[in-house]
Amino acid sequence: MSIKQTVKKFTPNLLLNFFIKILNWIRLRKFYSLKKSKVNTNNLISIKEINLGYILNNEEILNSWKNWQDKLSSLNFVDFMGGVNPGDQRAIFYLIRYLKPKAVLEIGTHIGASTVNIASAINYNQNKLLTKSIFKTVDIRDVNSVSKKPWLKHGMTKSPIEMIKEFDCFSPVDFITDISTDYLKNTADTFDFIFLDGDHSSSTVYQEIPMALGRLNKGGVILLHDYFPNGKPLWSNNYAVEGPYLAVERLISEVNITILPLGSLPWKTKLGSNKTSLALCLKK
Repeated sequence: MSIKQTVKKFTPNLLLNFFIKILNWIRLRKFYSLKKSKVNTNNLISIKEINLGYILNNEEILNSWKNWQDKLSSLNFVDFMGGVNPGDQRAIFYLIRYLKPKAVLEIGTHIGASTVNIASAINYNQNKLLTKSIFKTVDIRDVNSVSKKPWLKHGMTKSPIEMIKEFDCFSPVDFITDISTDYLKNTADTFDFIFLDGDHSSSTVYQEIPMALGRLNKGGVILLHDYFPNGKPLWSNNYAVEGPYLAVERLISEVNITILPLGSLPWKTKLGSNKTSLALCLKK
């Protein structure tokens, strides 16, 4: 049980709300005290080069998505298990299929919902690429731990690596256990597509994005999850995460980047809505 959960269990609502406000104040103080990040946007793809309408309504990609559905449905991902929701999984698949990155990095493996969709999209792309793609996924914990079996806590019956092994993967998936900022700081690898879906605190995301920019190949893309414009809820559950939005707003004021939220998708995402918290980080 986390500190926040423990406090919530034993503290009256009035004191709990006060405690939460104090925690938020501490987080924001830490965030705004961070030194200005050194950012190089030279390799980031421009917003002028992205046509979301064309990508998300692409007939060729739709056909490969339909082929992938039988295998995906057998893995039994549902939104309440804590993974990327089904509509977002499809959007990620479409982006990878269209952009055809040769090297992909995912931050935040969790139960593997986005991982298996990225791997599948890479597989469909292989017949148009001359070399095997590189796909690395990083999480702060060992998501495939045989002793702890973290996937069971979220209702999954198989680990991410077991699911990957269920379908023939032309390019292997490299599972890495590390802190996101440590990995981005120390790796020598570069990528065409980086998906940031790990620690969503403003301080961490403010550091992750510049580090990710430094690991991009020319024309590279950064995709964010849980980006809530203006820090406001997108769905009827009134849920919102402020961290990525706050981090991005500060970065926008400092460097030549912009954010393109995917907005409403051509298919359902969650709670009967078409809205998504996915957003592309692009050069102005």
